[in-house]
Amino acid sequence: MFGSLQDGLQSAFKSIRGKGKLTERNMQDGLALVEKSLLDADVSYDTVKDFMEQVSQQAMGEKVLLSLKPSEQLVGIVHQELINLLGPVEEGLQLKEGVNIFMMCGLQGSGKTTTCGKLAKLLQQRNISPLLVAADLQRPAAIEQLHVIGETVGVPVYSEPGEQDPVKVCNNAVAKAREEEVKVVILDTAGRLAIDEELMGQLQTIDRQVSPDQVFLVVDGMTGQDAVNSAKAFHESLELNGVVMTKLDGDARGGALLSVKHVTGVPIRFIGTGEHLEDLEFFRPEGMSNRILGMGDVLALVDQVQGIVDQKEQERLQEQLEKGQFTLDDFRNHMQKMAKPGLMQKMLGLMPGMPSSADINKMMNEGDTSGEIRRMVGIIDSMTPAERQDPKVIEVSRRQRIAQGAGVKPQQVNELIKQYDTMKPLLTGMAGKGMGDRMQMMQDLQQKMLDPSSRMPKTKKSTGKRLSPKQRAKEKKKREKMLRQKRREKKQN
Repeated sequence: MFGSLQDGLQSAFKSIRGKGKLTERNMQDGLALVEKSLLDADVSYDTVKDFMEQVSQQAMGEKVLLSLKPSEQLVGIVHQELINLLGPVEEGLQLKEGVNIFMMCGLQGSGKTTTCGKLAKLLQQRNISPLLVAADLQRPAAIEQLHVIGETVGVPVYSEPGEQDPVKVCNNAVAKAREEEVKVVILDTAGRLAIDEELMGQLQTIDRQVSPDQVFLVVDGMTGQDAVNSAKAFHESLELNGVVMTKLDGDARGGALLSVKHVTGVPIRFIGTGEHLEDLEFFRPEGMSNRILGMGDVLALVDQVQGIVDQKEQERLQEQLEKGQFTLDDFRNHMQKMAKPGLMQKMLGLMPGMPSSADINKMMNEGDTSGEIRRMVGIIDSMTPAERQDPKVIEVSRRQRIAQGAGVKPQQVNELIKQYDTMKPLLTGMAGKGMGDRMQMMQDLQQKMLDPSSRMPKTKKSTGKRLSPKQRAKEKKKREKMLRQKRREKKQN
């Protein structure tokens, strides 16, 4: 997400860090790079102009220019102004007593119907079972698609085959929801290839006669400023409560996301970050500002972890961690859950200090991540229950036998145990702290990430060089010769 924008902003901050003495001219050069990065990301001109006016006013002050670390001060200013630009946004869904009606609208191709299913899934995770309503009567395929999604998610779908009046379908669905005490009704309304009077007239009629509690517009984040223009037109007709921006896992440059609130006054409430029904997140300005600046989003990462581990498993693991217990069985179970396609990339992208999303995707594509996880699971499965409980009992000879059973090299067994030994004290140490200490640790981590030069330790990478059979034989002879020489020296001593 926003790889090019991240790279541009990092270059701007780096240009300031590289100056021996910071002057107004140097700072202006750095700010010009920030401005260029935003324009290259397709942020609207008026938005960039107002944003840079606020940033420049603070960055050119003596407090920044004369500080010991002006680049960090600039990152902090940009971080806060991004939060101001994207927010404020109401947290959660703000549900009232009784039935809550959500009206979803948008152009065809924006992902509206799929987003209805994603929102249903998000509600399910909060123990709310909604009712999906097929009110897009212009496109029969949309009704069928919503039924398939409802079956996949496990929520009911209301439709009236052959009915031509979407208002009647919506009212009947709401009446059914009241009878069955359904908390949330999600209306999937009609879309068009472009905004026209017929579409707006139909949506206004539904809005007026059904009286939805919240109206959300689904827009495609890949369409740049067209998404902003759509939001503006829909808001003028319907008075939107928020925008759901989809397809932010692709090549979206970020312009629409950064412009929509400034241009339309409508806040972004949700973002779609993938093709799966679990890939919908509540929008948080602070978290998004962190992501744009490459600082990660710890709270979103926690949500991802909670999404792949059910409540009972979380409670069991939490109890074990507080006792200082974290076995290789626990390690294996979590790895198997994270083997889901695309999940590892997303979680890495949310971790503070990681490279840009483009670099992560490249890194993940170059390696067989799912194959590596399968190998690690195979190694753990080759151990006895006692060894999985306490890997310290595994001797060298036993590690060789485990490697043979898993079809790997002994070195890979050693690496797995080393990774486990690194993770265990971190997880058990965190579990032993109260909520206040955890929040303080998160705040300290965020402050540390305000320095864009700060990065997580790099993993060792392959040099890419391969030895020929002749070279390997030569190296082997050299090692054997050195060993014989050491033995002779030892005998002489």
